[in-house]
Amino acid sequence: MTIAAFTLIFASVSLSALGQTLFKAGVGQAHFAEGASTLLKAVSLLTSPGVLAGLAAYGVGTVLWLFALKRIDLSLAYPFVAMSFVMVAASAVLFLGETLTIARVVGLSLIVAGLLVMAFGH
Repeated sequence: MTIAAFTLIFASVSLSALGQTLFKAGVGQAHFAEGASTLLKAVSLLTSPGVLAGLAAYGVGTVLWLFALKRIDLSLAYPFVAMSFVMVAASAVLFLGETLTIARVVGLSLIVAGLLVMAFGH
């Protein structure tokens, strides 16, 4: 895998993780009446600044992903989407105040180990 391809994948996955973090923050900002219809609730969620920012991050990340796919095989690129699990967990701890259990840390470590095998094992 070239540095350019890895950089594109890393940027794309980072934007995806950022998008998830913004989604979580955005849905916390959304307000609607207790008896509001599903449509009104959806509009409130979709117009939340955090959700809109998350969608923008996903959009830019998708464009970068397409550039990465132009350079390398999908079967090599796609497993690196798993980096988003690690990045989302880190951002949830750092920015949303969530906690990590030992089981989550072990699982995330296994993901990182698998990605290292993929990156350097071919």
